[in-house]
Amino acid sequence: MNKIRILYITQEIAPYTDFTEMAAYMRNLVLSANKKSFELRILMPKFGTINERRHKLHEVVRLSGMNIIIDNDDFPLIIKVASLPESRIQVYFLDNDEFFKKRLPFASEEGVPFEDNDNRMIFFCKGGMETVKKFGWPPDIIHVGGWMSSLVPLFIKNVYGNDPVYQHSKIVYTPFPSDLKNDFSDNFKKKVLINDMVPENLADYLMEDNQINLDVGAARNSDGIMIPNKEGMEDILEFCEKNDIPVYVHDEKDENYTGELDFYKSLIED
Repeated sequence: MNKIRILYITQEIAPYTDFTEMAAYMRNLVLSANKKSFELRILMPKFGTINERRHKLHEVVRLSGMNIIIDNDDFPLIIKVASLPESRIQVYFLDNDEFFKKRLPFASEEGVPFEDNDNRMIFFCKGGMETVKKFGWPPDIIHVGGWMSSLVPLFIKNVYGNDPVYQHSKIVYTPFPSDLKNDFSDNFKKKVLINDMVPENLADYLMEDNQINLDVGAARNSDGIMIPNKEGMEDILEFCEKNDIPVYVHDEKDENYTGELDFYKSLIED
């Protein structure tokens, strides 16, 4: 039997980002999957806080060189790679001087969100999709972590779903509490419509007041939801229950993340 392939597209993973709950959860989950001989790859943004020398990043020339179009502007995509400590799992960092160089992840030192966080998110999600196409590596599971990755389910459903690399992939989304994820301008609704998408494609991400809700939209376009704990997740859990979206909540006693790995398998076998 072929190894199950899991692609992680996440805004954070330790040790490259601060040791937040998300960074720790994604790292522990990935290392547990690796021990069970899953075939894994990870994509994340190359935030300016990531020390390239300490973490031994180097550019992958054969993958770099693409331009990602956002609202009719072209932004060069640079791909760098490193191996996740304690493993040989390759972590691919998506970089662009305008969006990530010399920057904290999401907000200034004063805590003010970056005005171009919407562009950064679109760049990361679309750039990730195009990068995996270059791999020619069809994942069985695409596990999307955090609001900055939350457009991936939308793009797969409406743009990339028929591509041979993605047509058999199951999507898992992991939301985390954040004050930043819905703080975007009205122009975001136009910029997010990549390729031949139309406004109706964004309907799953819009609430009754016409505001964006990235968690709800990602959940609607995913095959399952996985969260580290229920705290702060009451709304999305209620939404998933009403809409029959499978959910797995981490068991604190499960140090080997067996429940998460079984959840992956259940989606593939469904």
